[in-house]
Amino acid sequence: MSGVNFDGAMRRRGVRSALNLCCAVAAIAPAPLLADTLQGALRAAYESNPTLMAQRGAVRATDESVPIARAAGLPTVEGTATYEENILKGKATPGGFVSNPERQLVSQLSANVPLLTFGAVGSAVRAAEARVESSRAGLRSTESDLFTSVVGAYMDVIRDEAIVRLNERNTGVLTYTLTETRERLRAGERPSSDVDQAEAREALAQSQLETARARLIASREAYVRLVGHEPGPLDPPQPLPAMPASPEVAVSVAMDNNPKLLIARAERRASDQDVTVAGAAGLPRLSAIGNLNQYDYLNSLAPGTGPRNRDQGVTASVGVQLKLPIYNGGGIAAQTRQAREKQGVAIEKVIEAERLAIAETRSAYSTWRASEIVIGTAQRGVAANVRALESIKAQTDVGMRPLIDRLNAEQELLNAQVTTVTAQRDAYVAGFALLAAMGKAEAKDLNLDGTVLYDPIVHYDHVHGANAPFSGTGSEPQPISKSTQDVPAQTDKVVTALGTTGPR
Repeated sequence: MSGVNFDGAMRRRGVRSALNLCCAVAAIAPAPLLADTLQGALRAAYESNPTLMAQRGAVRATDESVPIARAAGLPTVEGTATYEENILKGKATPGGFVSNPERQLVSQLSANVPLLTFGAVGSAVRAAEARVESSRAGLRSTESDLFTSVVGAYMDVIRDEAIVRLNERNTGVLTYTLTETRERLRAGERPSSDVDQAEAREALAQSQLETARARLIASREAYVRLVGHEPGPLDPPQPLPAMPASPEVAVSVAMDNNPKLLIARAERRASDQDVTVAGAAGLPRLSAIGNLNQYDYLNSLAPGTGPRNRDQGVTASVGVQLKLPIYNGGGIAAQTRQAREKQGVAIEKVIEAERLAIAETRSAYSTWRASEIVIGTAQRGVAANVRALESIKAQTDVGMRPLIDRLNAEQELLNAQVTTVTAQRDAYVAGFALLAAMGKAEAKDLNLDGTVLYDPIVHYDHVHGANAPFSGTGSEPQPISKSTQDVPAQTDKVVTALGTTGPR
């Protein structure tokens, strides 16, 4: 993700840690070769995740609201054809005209050209365009949320594989300690309580290992759900780009780029136009109209009883129509009041979105900074625990300290190592969440090599001016994403490029 770029409001500053989660377990497992990368996982999700595909479809559907709104201000032409059989025939009048012929065919062509709508159409179009902007911001938000989830799932798998390795090593050490203690008990060098303590710790280690394995399976299944395929051996992620120097800088960027805030602002603009549309429903509307009629009695008139042109004829008319609402039961006034209230809701939603963006940004910044500090302290703790364990082992071997001290030291080392890999995971995920809150974690920011970025404007440009009656009705949609039913159920085996580890 080295391709993430910030504008001038960001201060470039290197990240202190590359978040290589394998550092804590380098002595236990070999470095993976030909491993999957975080960029590859993000790219796979971007190209096939069903949540993202559905949101793109929702944006395309919203695009159509613009030509729909615009159509209300364009000419309309309608044609009708009516065929009738009269079952109750009329009688000829003294003037020679028939009241009811036996059958008739009437066709009509009507045209209506809106001339004056008092802003109703223009406001409806602007409201639709604002909602298109809102839907695009929603797509950005979906991308950002998806990528944050993928990063979390990717880092969870790395963390949980590391924890499984640590617990496997710890279980192996305690099993060996238990065997050694039993042998020394038989030789009379250890009291029976040491065996009991060793058995208790070995049982605890086994339960911790099973818990770690279950958590690894859950993390892998979450990865499959988001990315679409099972995780192979995973490379440590690339370092995050330059991060903001302070929460104030981060919030400043978020106020201009946070997708959820952009959604609320676009919906606010749409609600302003909705008020005008609702009010315009109570104003006059002026239209030009035209009609062309053709009738045919289909030779059903008695001779000498029809009009001069026998039983066929054509009529045409043009004119101007003024519609003026006079009384509608209060419906228009209610719709206007409703639009005003929705406008108030939209205004409050903007404030709510601002508060949420500020809180998410500050929280992510705080979590990222705290996790960075925890990484350093936890690594120092691991080093100190390693030294303490070696010393306690030597003292235990010569009988200077009880076995429980050695068992406690083993557990404290495991806890420190787990804290380290967990903090490394938390720091990376929180850093990416901070980018997401600032609106800097979308596809265009992530340098997804080999991926053609989806551009919602292409579809909008194609449809927004379409007014032909049958143009582009579209074909039946086909699924882009794929089911994961054929992906095998995930296991607790720790996968590396050199094979698998673990007893099952």
